Amino acid sequence: MVRTGLRLTAVGRSGFRRRRNRIMECTLQAEAVTTMTDVVLHNGTIHTMDPRQPLVNWLMIRQEQVVARGMGDRPSGCAEAGTLHVDLQGAGVVPGMIDGHLHFESLARKAQQLDPETSTLEELVARVADQARRQTSGTWILGFGWNQNVWGGQFPDRTALDAAAPGHPVFLRAKSGHAGWANSMALRLAGVGPSTAAPEGGEILFDSRGEPTGILLESAQDLVAAAIPEPTLADTVAAMRDAQRLALSVGLTGVHDLDGRRALQAWQVLRQSGDLHLRVTKSIPGSLLGHALAVGLRDGLGDDWLRLSGVKLFVDGALGPRTAWMLEPYEREPDNLGMALVDPLELREQVLQASAAGWPLLIHAIGDRANREALEALEAAREQEGERAGGIRLRHRIEHVQVLDAADLPRLAALDIIASVQPLHATSDMEIVDRHWGARGAGAYAFRALAQSGTRLIFGSDAPVETLAPLAGIHAAVTRRRTDGSPGDQGWYPGQRLGVHTALHAYTAGAAYALGDDARRGMLAPGQLADLVVLDADLYRIPAMEIPGVSVLGTMVGGQWRYQADGGVLSASRRSMSQ
Repeated sequence: MVRTGLRLTAVGRSGFRRRRNRIMECTLQAEAVTTMTDVVLHNGTIHTMDPRQPLVNWLMIRQEQVVARGMGDRPSGCAEAGTLHVDLQGAGVVPGMIDGHLHFESLARKAQQLDPETSTLEELVARVADQARRQTSGTWILGFGWNQNVWGGQFPDRTALDAAAPGHPVFLRAKSGHAGWANSMALRLAGVGPSTAAPEGGEILFDSRGEPTGILLESAQDLVAAAIPEPTLADTVAAMRDAQRLALSVGLTGVHDLDGRRALQAWQVLRQSGDLHLRVTKSIPGSLLGHALAVGLRDGLGDDWLRLSGVKLFVDGALGPRTAWMLEPYEREPDNLGMALVDPLELREQVLQASAAGWPLLIHAIGDRANREALEALEAAREQEGERAGGIRLRHRIEHVQVLDAADLPRLAALDIIASVQPLHATSDMEIVDRHWGARGAGAYAFRALAQSGTRLIFGSDAPVETLAPLAGIHAAVTRRRTDGSPGDQGWYPGQRLGVHTALHAYTAGAAYALGDDARRGMLAPGQLADLVVLDADLYRIPAMEIPGVSVLGTMVGGQWRYQADGGVLSASRRSMSQ
């Protein structure tokens, strides 16, 4: 892999005159550059994601926008003295990448909690014991990321946590986010006992003596969560500020955050203080739609930095705890079809209510039955939209689309429903798909089949479930392999592999379209926001297995370097030129 650096030069007026005859393209739409904030990135391999001009080697940026681009000599003869020229020295550039589905507060909190993602149950129990020795007695031990499937498939119980942390309440959420594991003290503080009834859409597991095992599925997790002291807003803001730095460092310029009320409060604080450097689209939970409508909120409220869009609904659970809703039972579990978290008639009513109010839907559906019910409800919404004056088609989405019955796969394109998928789930879940869904795995994470059917794809991480880095997601989509090479040279269900361009499109132009923001971002074209990522390699030219090792050299959002791998040289040089 060729590694590159960046060189900054200030070109004076006389230098522009000497190069005037070498300029190949300098129209800038008949507008000369006159401000000190103009930046020219040149000598790079710049993939614009714009089919009209997909590859250029220079860009000109004025304040927040791209104003020109081209192939050939940099447009020095059009600029005034003081313009900042960035010599990319062959580096790759792509539009700013957008994570179409994550849980940002949960990601920020995970960095502050115990890490329960271990290869053995014994290793996790040892981590809990170590944490208990270091924490004040009686304080909560929290974590996110355990996966019983790598321990053999059986759920653990409260006794292991009781022995490891007898003086602490412990609550650890599973990697899927759809199961929680509590010890006896946590259950007692939450009031969960043998006679406790599970809330609607949840399940409490009990042992042979009728005692709760400590495993809570789906909404039953809320019983324990309600007993955990709520973080302060200031703590949440601080944690999310740290996570924002991480997001910028991996090449993200925007996110669609599906967390709740406290995350929205924190984003607003960051926006008001001038500390918001990511473009954030924030969904609202379906349970709060009535409140939003009651106070007159409309989809799209906000600005280029923080905007409300989309109503999140759940149809089913997840594959990990085997609560995804299936048309046929799980392998070797003839009585298990998973869990429906909502009645189909109620789902239809929620979808029609949101759609009638102009809010696009983001419907969580994992299993093939859940996806079918989501499609049925969205088909009704499309019929409703067609009856309205103007017939506006909202940009509805199904989140995850993890397994589809063959009869349902073409319906997404036919209904113009966006598939919001997470490529890393495919490589993380391949063994448990084979174990629990068997031959149905051929229709799981069917990214290529969806794309070929005409379905619009957007990619996300579902962080903290998977790593935040979009390059890791591109690698998974292109290779269907883990970074260690498993399951082999061809990957898991290799017929579903995508090309680099399609995968990158799903993180850039495709994601911007899904957010209703394609006129402003997703491509590097005149008039679009100057959101971009500089990489030390060209993703289109290197072996696909090298993609996770590509480094982000700089992340620009709104014409400003928000992250620089070299410790700030880019931003410091720009400031000196603009004084």
